[in-house]
Parts: sequence; C-alpha cells; structure tokens
Amino acid sequence: MTLPRLLAIVLLTLCPGLVAHAGGKKGENAGISFHMQGDPSDNPKMIFEQFNHGKNMVFRRNPEFMTKDIAAFKPFPSEDGQGFGVVLQLKPNARNRLVAVTNANVNRWMLAVVNGRRVDAVMIDKQVDDGHLVIWKGIGAAEIDAFDTQVPRIGEAKPRR
Repeated sequence: MTLPRLLAIVLLTLCPGLVAHAGGKKGENAGISFHMQGDPSDNPKMIFEQFNHGKNMVFRRNPEFMTKDIAAFKPFPSEDGQGFGVVLQLKPNARNRLVAVTNANVNRWMLAVVNGRRVDAVMIDKQVDDGHLVIWKGIGAAEIDAFDTQVPRIGEAKPRR
C-alpha cells in the first residue's frame, strides 16, 4: 500500500466528521432530501431501515430529490401544531423527474429527510405532475429561517436574507 493511500485511510478513520461533511456543501444549513422506498432484497449498503406507519421499511440511501432541486417553498403550520410543513416547488428538470418517479412508484412510500432527520413520509397514490412536493410536518422555525436564506418563497424572486 502506498504512503498517500495509507495516510488517507488513517485520516478518514480518525476524523469521521470529514466523511460526513464531504457529501454536503459548506454552509448548507437546511438540507432536504426525499428517499424512495426500497426492497429488503436490495444491496444492504444502498438502503436504510425506517419505522414508518407501524412497521419497519427500507428506503434507498440515494435521494430522488435534494435541496438543489428546489426552486421555491412555502411554509405552513402543521396540523398537529408541532412546527411547520412546507410546499416545495421543484425546478423544471426535477419536475420532469418527479413525474417519472411517481409514475413508476405508485403505492410506494417516499421519505422526507431534513438536516439528516427523518421527518415525514407519504404514500404515492398517483403520478404527480404539478411539480410540488409537500412535507406535512416536522419542520422547525429555525429550519424555515435557514431555508429562507437559500431559496425564495413561492411568488418571490430571491431568498429573504
């Protein structure tokens, strides 16, 4: 094994925070991702388990949609009174992907993850072609404030701060 490779392995072993940060953009405060339900027979490295609606399910590690796919958003108070939900308007390319993904995954679950925290899941009951995704609950006021610095609200031209 070469010295640079050995050094890299030692650094990654001793500094696990480097691996966690490498996947995201520096300064990204409000990361949102959506993960499709997987199959238990999928490669174990490509899925993770999540307790959802009374049973353990598996979801794909690779997200279908991420913060970079969002053109605008609109928060609303969640029905349970515990924080907020958001309507997310997708960019044109992501909007086209949403049509294809939802068409191919009717009767499967999509999980919303905010800042690494699994917050909500929805059953896809039909193809979605309006370009909007909704997280119904689980978003805090601080996360809305952070997202306001990255993405404009629906109907506004630029982020608020």
